[in-house]
Amino acid sequence: MAEIQAKQGRQAEYDIDPSYLNRWSPRSFLEKEVPEDVLMSVLEAAHWAPSANNSQPWRFVIARSQEDREKFHSFIKEGNRKWCEKAPVFVAILSDKKLGYHAFDTGSAWGYLALQASQKGLITHPMAGFYQDQAREALNVPDDFDIQVIVAIGYQGEKETLPAELQDREQPSGRRPLMELVFEGEYK
Repeated sequence: MAEIQAKQGRQAEYDIDPSYLNRWSPRSFLEKEVPEDVLMSVLEAAHWAPSANNSQPWRFVIARSQEDREKFHSFIKEGNRKWCEKAPVFVAILSDKKLGYHAFDTGSAWGYLALQASQKGLITHPMAGFYQDQAREALNVPDDFDIQVIVAIGYQGEKETLPAELQDREQPSGRRPLMELVFEGEYK
């Protein structure tokens, strides 16, 4: 059994590409714009995620201008607002409820987005802490779509720029041992 170690000290029990270990969800963002080609590369990767019957149930609503970012701020809960307001890009990831497995497939798109962003030197932080009804109205999301998550995207800043109560949390988290998550034959 090989142990692979990432830059931040995370370790895998089995041989995997280090990009999986190096990706994490920091909260400290630089106030630095993401170039168009870099952002579109991240979204391009997400759009190539696998989906049942190639249904591609995901949609992305992005915010890059100050006006659009403030629209997102209006429905993000305070606990997230205190760290995410410096993020130069927000993405609302939607899924088409009319399609089977829409949430599962859209989760794959999120994974592709996160890994491509990491490879491009960006950080991503997904947020479930937002007001669904307000987001739906502000973004004009049709009723047949779920808003799965809001993702902040940008360049990593120094943890000292975060509120004091978040600075200790600004590090990669570990994972449960693999064998706590894998069951053979039946759930035990």
